[in-house]
Amino acid sequence: MMDFSLTEDQLALRNEIIRFARNELNEGVIERDREQIFPHELWLKCGEMGFQGLPVPEEYGGSGLDPLSTAIALEALGYGCRDGGLVFSISAHLLSCVVPIWKYGSEEQKRRYLPGLCKGALIAVNAMTEPGSGSDAFSLSTKAEPVGEGFRINGTKTFCSNGPIADLALIFALTDPEKRSYGGVTAFLVERGTPGFQTSKKFDKMGLRTSPLGELIFEDVYVPGEAVLGGVGAGTTIFTYVMDWERICLFASHIGTMEHLLEKSIEYARTRKQFGQPIGKFQAISHRIADMKVMLEAARLLVYKAAWHLDRARNVPLDGSIAKLFVSESLIKIALDTVQVLGGYGYMTEYEIERVLRDAVGSTLYGGTSEVQRNIIARWLGL
Repeated sequence: MMDFSLTEDQLALRNEIIRFARNELNEGVIERDREQIFPHELWLKCGEMGFQGLPVPEEYGGSGLDPLSTAIALEALGYGCRDGGLVFSISAHLLSCVVPIWKYGSEEQKRRYLPGLCKGALIAVNAMTEPGSGSDAFSLSTKAEPVGEGFRINGTKTFCSNGPIADLALIFALTDPEKRSYGGVTAFLVERGTPGFQTSKKFDKMGLRTSPLGELIFEDVYVPGEAVLGGVGAGTTIFTYVMDWERICLFASHIGTMEHLLEKSIEYARTRKQFGQPIGKFQAISHRIADMKVMLEAARLLVYKAAWHLDRARNVPLDGSIAKLFVSESLIKIALDTVQVLGGYGYMTEYEIERVLRDAVGSTLYGGTSEVQRNIIARWLGL
């Protein structure tokens, strides 16, 4: 018999995160978004709560949560926190950087980096995308050539979330250009301040404006052999694993956002009157909101199933792509519908729906575009 109820511990975790987020993270978010300010003080508060190390074992400074509980925690953060950029920065740091160090790092790497990463004292960035390679990730041109007992890295990475503020970069580079994705890509850990490693100013962008995005430039950056993560040639395995966590647990935070939008729409439809009755009595509005509820519940089940399968099932990439595709496209639809339900008020900055819509647009791009997810699903179907 399948049990879809949360455990007492999961419910307590969810409620505590929602309470914290509402009380501590939402003040001044309109101004932060307008000025594109990363809230470092709030980042550190989140670190005190353990958000940046949710699934990492306690011995390395984490909370030791299982993947499903991690997804539930990020869903609660997305529900309670109105700063989509902060939620995104935390998720990118945790899922794309902290998780691979925990899973593939040497004991020395784990003990050196994880405690600081888990409490937020260190900020990490994942660097895979390049100016000439995005969806075709493994067409990268950044190279790491053996030099003595280490490597010399040259190349440029772009669209790097947390890049302008990061203390540690997880960078993917070619160590064997002929093999490429078949053992020719290696992951490296490069610290800020390493000679030749530079970061750009943050990019201006449509949404997630409190999450800094930029370029990383590597010009003859020498790293010792100890900087290799998971072994030479293991980059493809690491990147694929990272994508599973990102497509599932990052998008769990969007489930929380979707639930918040649904509640805003219901509240407004019950209280806003036109033509002598609440607008929720009109089918044009009630059916739109009913569809929101259907999308929310379906999205939650897809994410929970995929999260439960993390580290359990062979077909996790399929589950992750299905969940990511459905959640991202549903999020945009629900955000648009919420603007429509609220009418002119939904278009106004002070009602905070237009910002959610701007933030939502990127969800069909990061973690692999919707088109890429459909390609992955098609391949799993033998097409």
